[in-house]
Amino acid sequence: MSESQFDCLVIGGGPAGLTAAIYLARFHLRLKLVDAGKGRASMIPCTRNHAGYPDGISGQELIDRMTQQAQKYGASIETGRVTRLEVVDGGFEAEWGSGPVKASTVLLATGVKNRRPPMDEDLHDKALAEGRIRYCPICDGFEVTDKKVGVIGDGPHGVAEAIFLRGYTADVTLIAPDKALSLSDADRGRLKEYGIEAVNGPCQAVAADGQCIVVDTAEGHYAFDSVYPALGSDIQADLAKMVDAVISGESGCIVVDDHQRTSIPGLYAAGDVVLGLDQISHAMGEGGVAATTIRNDLAKEKPIKR
Repeated sequence: MSESQFDCLVIGGGPAGLTAAIYLARFHLRLKLVDAGKGRASMIPCTRNHAGYPDGISGQELIDRMTQQAQKYGASIETGRVTRLEVVDGGFEAEWGSGPVKASTVLLATGVKNRRPPMDEDLHDKALAEGRIRYCPICDGFEVTDKKVGVIGDGPHGVAEAIFLRGYTADVTLIAPDKALSLSDADRGRLKEYGIEAVNGPCQAVAADGQCIVVDTAEGHYAFDSVYPALGSDIQADLAKMVDAVISGESGCIVVDDHQRTSIPGLYAAGDVVLGLDQISHAMGEGGVAATTIRNDLAKEKPIKR
């Protein structure tokens, strides 16, 4: 088989993938990054807890800046969705719209997708842009301080998110997404202890007017300043499964070691597709670790020199 076209193929153009691309390009490695678009980070209207931006920065602007930085140092970046990944002699072969590409190593930074609440798609996107729909209380719980907040969720996960948000505001309501709440006596006791109202579903967000978001439930209409869906997320680990990388049975995330190596030699993973904090800064850190590991692992096989 001929020599690989790239030293590393990075799949995913979010904070983890782009951080890795910046590092790899500055390591003078042959690099290709391919991104399918519509990542979670790009949909953030404004993040105010990312260090270095005291007035906040939109997710899309951050991605644009990181993309420009990677390209400045020679990273080749392409839009596309990788549909095939397999182990071949000398590395990996991946395929998307431009045809098959060979790389000595691959970094999966494919992230996760949030499960959306029951509501019209256009209304969802409008509410998200206005901060009426929020997905990460760690990122933006501060912004709902002393506001009226709804949490759409059920079971221990929904209860945990409602209680977490209780640290920002006294006005928190937990709403079942599609049926009556299914809670243990212990969870109901915890909600009562924290003064969190519990409302049965099904529910549907029906309006957002820039001032509030209205949710229709089995117990009537509720108006909130913001709503947090606590419905979980879907791990984008299909490519890892194609090459039989170990996946956590509990979380569905790709299993890696302390240096972001997967169970498959030459395959690495970073960011939200790996079990972690699901934070931009954390994903960027993993991207840096992965890129440095890739550089050093490649150097063990063939000296890297100018």
